[in-house]
Amino acid sequence: MANTYTQIYLQFVFAVENRISLIQPTWKDELYKYITGIVKNNQHKLIAINGMPNHIHVFIGYKPHQLIPELLQDIKGDSSKWINKNKFVQGHFNWQKGYGAFSYSHSHIDKVAKYIMNQEQHHKKKTFQEEYLEILQRFNISYDEKYILKDIN
Repeated sequence: MANTYTQIYLQFVFAVENRISLIQPTWKDELYKYITGIVKNNQHKLIAINGMPNHIHVFIGYKPHQLIPELLQDIKGDSSKWINKNKFVQGHFNWQKGYGAFSYSHSHIDKVAKYIMNQEQHHKKKTFQEEYLEILQRFNISYDEKYILKDIN
C-alpha cells in the first residue's frame, strides 16, 4: 500500500492445550525458528520469541495487511501441524483456544523483548496464570474468570 506507514508492536501469548508442559528443550529452538518463519512469511517482523514448556510469547512488528486472528491461526495451526508431523510429542499436540494480544509503544520494545527472553527467570517467581492475570490487569482488560487459563488439578 503506497503512502501507508505504520508502527505497531504486538505481543501474543498463548498456551499449550490444557496447559500441559509439552514444549521440550530438545526441540523448542526449532519451534521458535519455525514460528519465526511463519511470522516473516506473513510479512511481519519478529522481535522476540520465547516461552516455557506450557506457553509461548511472540513479540512482533505488526503490519496491518493481515487481521490478527488470521495471523494467530497461521502461527498456531501451522506450528501444531509441524509439531505433530515431526512427532515431537506422544499423542496429538494442540494449542489452547484463544490468546492474548497486547500492544506496546516503540519506547517499550527493549523492555518487552528482555522480559520475553528472560521467561525462565521470570517463572521462578510467578506461575503462568499469575503472569497472564497481571498482564490483563496492567492493560485494564476485563475478563471472565471461566475463560482464564487454569492450572490442571
